[in-house]
Parts: sequence; C-alpha cells; structure tokens
Amino acid sequence: MSGFGGKRGSIMQLELIESEYKVTGDGITIELFPKEFTLFQFLYKNRGRTFSREQLLDKVWPLEYPVERTVDDHIYRLRKKLSKLQGLDIKTVRGFGYSLTMREPSVTMTNPTTYDAKMQETMREVFVKYHQYGQGRSMLTLARQQDVLGYEMDPFYSIYIHFVQGDLEWLLNTEEVEIEERFYSLMICYIFLGDPKKKLEFCELVLEKKILLPPQHREMEILNILDLYTFAGQPEKAIERLKLTHEVIKEPGYENFIPVTAISEMLVHLWMGTKDQELERMAKDIEVLLQEKPFLREIGSYKVARGLWCLRRKSWREAEQLLDEALQVLEMSGFVPMRIYALYRIVHYCNEFSPQSTLHQKYADLFEHEKEERGFHRLEQSLENVLMNIVTAL
Repeated sequence: MSGFGGKRGSIMQLELIESEYKVTGDGITIELFPKEFTLFQFLYKNRGRTFSREQLLDKVWPLEYPVERTVDDHIYRLRKKLSKLQGLDIKTVRGFGYSLTMREPSVTMTNPTTYDAKMQETMREVFVKYHQYGQGRSMLTLARQQDVLGYEMDPFYSIYIHFVQGDLEWLLNTEEVEIEERFYSLMICYIFLGDPKKKLEFCELVLEKKILLPPQHREMEILNILDLYTFAGQPEKAIERLKLTHEVIKEPGYENFIPVTAISEMLVHLWMGTKDQELERMAKDIEVLLQEKPFLREIGSYKVARGLWCLRRKSWREAEQLLDEALQVLEMSGFVPMRIYALYRIVHYCNEFSPQSTLHQKYADLFEHEKEERGFHRLEQSLENVLMNIVTAL
C-alpha cells in the first residue's frame, strides 16, 4: 500500500490501495486493472519526472515483451479513468514519453471546522468507536476524507491507521513521529515473524525494561504474551498469567478486553488438550459475550478457535469452513495485522499437532503469501535490527 499520499497544500490527498488496485482521493474511488495500477503507481512515486516508453516498459512489464503501443493504450485508459481527480495530469512530452503532474491550488484554504475543538473531539470519538468494533475499513475511509470533512486526525490514530493497513515500511522508516510512538505497533508485527521462543524472550525483555508506554505495557503483559507462551511450548505459563489478566480486566476501562481474553484462554486450553466438555462451556460463554459486544476482530478470532477445535476432532470440512470464515471476517474488518495473526495461530497449531496435511499446507501458503504481499519478509531483518537496537541501548 502506498499510504496516504500528497502533502498539505496540494489539491488532494491520494491513497493507492495495492491489494485492491484502487486509487482514492477527494472522496472518489477509482478501480484500475493490475497493469494500469502498476503503471500509475510508478508514475505517482516519480511524479514530475519524464519517462520514455522503453523505460516504462522495463519498469511495468519486466520479463514481458509488449510493444510500445501497449504503454500508449494504458496511458489513454488511465487518463480516462482518472479524469475525475482534479489537478492530476499525465502529460505527453513530445519526442520522449510521459510525465505525471499534480497541480497545486492557487489559493490554499482549509475548512473552518478544522479549527473547531468540538469537531475534533467528535471525530476522535468516531475513530474510537470504529476501533472498538474492529471496523478498520471504516477508519481508513474516514482518514482519507479528513480534508473534505474538515478535521485534523488525532495523533494516535494518525499512526494507528498505518498499523491497520499493515504498512510496516511506514512504521519502520517514517520521520513524522518518534520511534517510541511506533514501537508497540512494530513489536506486534515482529511477534508473528519467526520462532515464537525467540519472540517470547524479546517480549519478556521489553517488559522487564519497561520500554513501552504504560497502556501498551499493560496490554502486552496481560494479553499479547499469552499466545507466545503457548506457541513457545509453555502453556502452563499462559494459564498462570491469565490469573493476572482476569484481575486487571475487572478494573474500569478494561471491559472490552473481556471477549479477547476469553478467546485467548480457549486457545490455550485447546493447545493443552482440555476436554471437549470444558471447551464447549468456554465457547458458549464467548458467544454470549460476542452477542453483547459484536467486535469484528474478536468474531474472527473466535472462528479461528472453533476451527482449530474442529481440526483437533478431525472434522476437516467444518474446520476449513470456520477458518475460511474467520479470514473473511478479518478481511472485512480491514485490520491487516489481525488477518496475518490469525494465519499465524492456525499455522503454529498445525505445526504442533500435524492435522490434515492438505489444510496445513493451504494455510501455510496463505500465511507466507500475506507476509510477502505486505513486505514483511523483505523488512523482517530491518525490523529486528531496529527493535534490538532500541532494547540494547537501554
């Protein structure tokens, strides 16, 4: 994903959504074909520069053998589709090639509501509500419209929307915010890359050194670490830690942690081989909680737990149906890291208990594909270096 493009004072903010081949700006969404998107993405990243047809063929059609006319045809279609976006122009440079330009407005003016404190608080409350219900796509849509709607995004959510998108490159490399404000999001991405034992050691070190901000430290301590204990082969430590978790979520302000805690506890017991009768009791309790709090991320996570339980019972068809439904719910939520994390849970359960090999391979392939598509493989070493440098410096 190319993130939230443009800069303050430009006529629009553009977002390029790689997974859907869409361009959005000024409240308009335009769907492109894959090669159209790749061509536009290249020109957009290099706007203001002119490229010959041969250069564009090399960049957009590598290892293929299209003719020069292919570029002209794609440019024609792009101009037609993008004509609704004011100020965007793909110019023909005679005798050479094409260049993308974005016109600056002659008068720069922001909407008056941008300075209305009550409006800012209202918009923050909307983000909080979408966050609570796991509606990542709703958050992203709202974020894309801030210039049109006339509000400044809350500082926390200006970072968090990049986490929602799985935009690891931005989280690693941006200079817009300090690393301390990005550290927790980077840690969550780091957790599902590689050996759980190594990630558990790292998380315990981070908790010991108290590197995270207090709310994030608490969440890591009572929730995120539970799966790591389990997948690292120490489920009894997860059970012990759950005693603290249950005490904390009784406190005011932690009500929304109750469903996700119940789901994590069910997964620990599933891993430990707890009897079906006890798992059924847990499942019924979770279903009651999700009726009261129908949070998309938790609904998806619960379907993962049910699907893994079916794998244990060798109900292959039902397991696959539930796991696929889980991934569809998490895709609908728009929380990219949660979908990857669901696959992480599925794959590690399969690795440990070796159920039906065809399903194991299916979800292992999906897991690798998601990490590859989001750039996690490419950025894994850089991510580890950044996190380790911070921890060892303290």
